[in-house]
Amino acid sequence: MPQADRPAVCQIVGYKNSGKTTLLCALIPLLQERGCKVAVIKHDAHHFEMDHAGSDTWKHRQAGASAIAITSPGRTARIEEQGSSLAELIAAFASYDYILVEGFKNEFFPKLVLIHEEADVQLLQQLENITAVCVWEPLLSEPHLEGLQNSALFPIHDIQGIANHLWRQRSYFQNFNI
Repeated sequence: MPQADRPAVCQIVGYKNSGKTTLLCALIPLLQERGCKVAVIKHDAHHFEMDHAGSDTWKHRQAGASAIAITSPGRTARIEEQGSSLAELIAAFASYDYILVEGFKNEFFPKLVLIHEEADVQLLQQLENITAVCVWEPLLSEPHLEGLQNSALFPIHDIQGIANHLWRQRSYFQNFNI
């Protein structure tokens, strides 16, 4: 399905090892089956290395380049020696139908919150714009999950239900785009 005038942006948030990447990887093909182009932005609180020693782009960076890009007919990669805001990254992916954001808990976009352990329930009080809560099955009966206002509740393995939620909420998600 072709996009409207801007992408639907939704954050997938939770603590480390709560299943964020696994959920994202399961949702992407289901959205693609509906004709959507999906981009993912991942927040990493640590220093990461994407390039490898000995490659031409690595040599360029070692020589002092502040930014490098490499492109081929089917792929482009850009590495900059500076951080980027979520807004800048979203703007760079404006041609996609969905932008799924892994992390950036404190940003204001609509969120799916993953609850893996009892201690994770505190996220529900700390975060804004929660549209759905995805819970590992042993915690589905957690008393703190009762009465979630304006938020859908899904077992973490209900990938189809979560994908349907993203589909139904796409115009709402587009309204948060910068």
